[in-house]
Amino acid sequence: MAHYLSSFFNPASIAVIGASERPGAIGTLAMANFLDSNFGGALYPVNPRHREIQGRQAYARVADIAEPVELAVVATPARTVPGLIRECGQAGIHAVVVLSAGFGEQGEAGVRLERDMLAAARNHRVRIIGPNCMGIMRPRLGVNATFSKNAALPGELALVSQSGALCTAILDWALERRMGFSALVSLGHGVDVGFGEILAFLAMDPATRGILLYVEGVHDARRFMSGLRAAARIKPVVVVKAGRRAPGVRAAMSHTGALVGEDDAFDAALARAGAVRADTIEQLFAAAEILGSGIRVQGERLAVITNGGGPGVMAVDRAADMGVALADFSEPGQHGLRALLPPQAAAGNPVDLLGDADAGRYREALEICLRDPAVDGVLALLTPQAVAEPEATARAVTETAAAQRKPVLACWMGGGRVRDARQWFAEHRLPHFDSPEAAVEGFSYLVRHRRNRQLLFQVPEASSRPREPDLQAAHWIIEAALEEGRGLLSQLESKALLGAFGIPVVQTVEARSASEALLVAQSLGFPVAMKINAPGITHKGEIGGVRLNISNAQAVRSAYVDLHASVARWAPEAEVHGVTVECMHTPRHGRELMVGVLRDPVFGPVISFGAGGAQVEVIQDKAVALPPLNNYLVRQLIQSTRVAPFLAAYRHAAAVDMTAIEDVLLRVSELVCALPQILEMDINPLIADEDGVRAVDARFRLAPRQPSADPYAHMAIVPYPAQLQREITLSDGTLVTLRPIRPEDAEMKQAFVHALSPQSRFFRFMEHLAELSADMLVRFTQIDYDREMALVATTVDEQGEERQIGVSRYVTDPDGLSCEFALAVADDWQGKGIGTRLMKALMEQARSRGLQRIHGEVLTSNVRMLGLMRRLGFSSRRSAEDYTVSLVSRDL
Repeated sequence: MAHYLSSFFNPASIAVIGASERPGAIGTLAMANFLDSNFGGALYPVNPRHREIQGRQAYARVADIAEPVELAVVATPARTVPGLIRECGQAGIHAVVVLSAGFGEQGEAGVRLERDMLAAARNHRVRIIGPNCMGIMRPRLGVNATFSKNAALPGELALVSQSGALCTAILDWALERRMGFSALVSLGHGVDVGFGEILAFLAMDPATRGILLYVEGVHDARRFMSGLRAAARIKPVVVVKAGRRAPGVRAAMSHTGALVGEDDAFDAALARAGAVRADTIEQLFAAAEILGSGIRVQGERLAVITNGGGPGVMAVDRAADMGVALADFSEPGQHGLRALLPPQAAAGNPVDLLGDADAGRYREALEICLRDPAVDGVLALLTPQAVAEPEATARAVTETAAAQRKPVLACWMGGGRVRDARQWFAEHRLPHFDSPEAAVEGFSYLVRHRRNRQLLFQVPEASSRPREPDLQAAHWIIEAALEEGRGLLSQLESKALLGAFGIPVVQTVEARSASEALLVAQSLGFPVAMKINAPGITHKGEIGGVRLNISNAQAVRSAYVDLHASVARWAPEAEVHGVTVECMHTPRHGRELMVGVLRDPVFGPVISFGAGGAQVEVIQDKAVALPPLNNYLVRQLIQSTRVAPFLAAYRHAAAVDMTAIEDVLLRVSELVCALPQILEMDINPLIADEDGVRAVDARFRLAPRQPSADPYAHMAIVPYPAQLQREITLSDGTLVTLRPIRPEDAEMKQAFVHALSPQSRFFRFMEHLAELSADMLVRFTQIDYDREMALVATTVDEQGEERQIGVSRYVTDPDGLSCEFALAVADDWQGKGIGTRLMKALMEQARSRGLQRIHGEVLTSNVRMLGLMRRLGFSSRRSAEDYTVSLVSRDL
């Protein structure tokens, strides 16, 4: 079944509305581009003022075109576009590219036009790319629906950009380098079709080997992440984002707010989606080229061999900048290199082969490095010294690399003397670069792609522990504060909220007088800490609102007076509710850490971790991640910080309890998943030692949230819906588990499909296949749980292994109101009610997501399936396009 965006990318007929012969007009350029690109389909210029345009018969309206039209390109004034969208819909055209400007960027009048255009599109089931865009290209089909004066060459990279101007620049840059594209899409305002849907199409497009994105902003984080994750599971995605250093100002209401910027959230989102980020257009293509080549790394340790010390040092320096690890050769590797090299040569990393190195020495050094288990990739550098053999060495490197699975990159520095060698590398598809720095960056893309794909495959649950948090207590704390009109929780409330999720805290008690503070201190035991209790003051230490190590009764009374005097001086407008008194928690070898949460305006909650304490903003140590988290993601988050090495044992300090730190981060993830009212949270410091962790200070900022049928509407990534798992008992007493599918089910899924009879496989896939391809396995087992759902029925076989015996799935349609389903049951389990249970569970989930209708295609010869559909209340009719197919549907 064709994808609903196929009409944009594979149209057989196109109408150019607003086609013209007026010099410089957009309609003139668009029409000329189609003619120049030799589009092989039907082309219809539409303009009521002309009978003929650029040698083609013109039509007054799209309704006058007697033949079906798949794509319309609109190049008329903005005021005419809503009406034209209606006409397209009425004429059966459901894909429209709007090149016209004059919408949202033109103030309130333009906004109204944009609203009218979208309303017309919704009413007539029309999808729009644009407005105010450069258009789209599909070079291999001769589709150039743009007003650009440059035409893209055919290739295997797709480019999707929010900037038409940048599309033009990239196109010009690529033409000079003879780089081609499978598709080029300028989204413009992206008011309808956006990144997410385009990415989902390109993920399954056989003509596309890699995807390049230029992003200025994300409008729909959930759909963006869904499409990005779907694409990155199958092919490399490289992203350039504008505004890395945008001077956006965030009110530093918390330590987290001062540390984490919007670009950090975008980086975390890309990493979690399995995409790779580049900083420049050159890096964008370099990353796409090396990732699109199919080269992959199994580890991250790079060896460098060179015939010049300087270039080797440059490579090592850049490796340090990029976080690329240099390989420490194993003992056999070192022995082999020492035996090969002259006495004065360095056998370390980089390996200096000296200036007289010939092709044979390069070959042997490369073979030794590639055989070494401590090496994951090799960079071969060459400078054209007097006795160097650039071409012969290039052949030796290429031949040696071809016999190995580890990646080999080349950098032949210079000009004329190395030109033929570079041509050799290009012809044999060995990645090569002009400078050591660029070559190391190329290897870093492989490393980042590997790391990010590991993050992509993580599917955490909202909660990962058997003991549930006290959600009722958490909601009471939050609702009480919001009902009082407070957006900030007190220290006592903040710690109570952490306690509801099982996060250890230092005991804290409020006191409203010096005498009360003394009684509390004596009850807790000296020494104690005292802090001003003023919810409106964020950083109490900055105004003298904290006293530590108070060891006696007189010091308590003095501290109480001093705290109030300090606040009266530095924050006279603050509302003071006395003080808080807490036990001093100062383990001898404790490390001060910080855990924070910030609500990003695009991607929702972002969790940060790093070094804590009073100097947190100065230290600036942080790593960020998008929830939900699991143990693997938490460990990656911790290891990404500068404080990570200090958590291990050093000098006289024992290693901290890493399990306790990981548990806190998991509990924070659980907290932000469950409580959408949280805008910000700080735990600073979180003191960790060998005995565990304690939250010494905590702070929350809240905001009311609108009720939603989706409990995770505030999140960019939907957690694994573990709550949908259920156990059922068949009529014969067999226990069966129904649960959402997981990525690790791929092997079980393949076995299920392989075990189906040829007839059952044909009934399910409507084609003859013996097993699923690698891409299909990824597509079926790695879903986003937002726009789609797959429920598997499993049982445990005699060997104690889980076995799939059935599956039902739906994918939401573009209208967001209906979905298409599929169902399959193992042959030896049919007739036992599994299909009925799977379909009912699937429909229940679709209904809970707000979907109103479910439909599917069933082969007319599949009598048992059609009978099940009738029993479940589905209506059935023969397809007008294929009489062997019945269309079944029902309201939800």
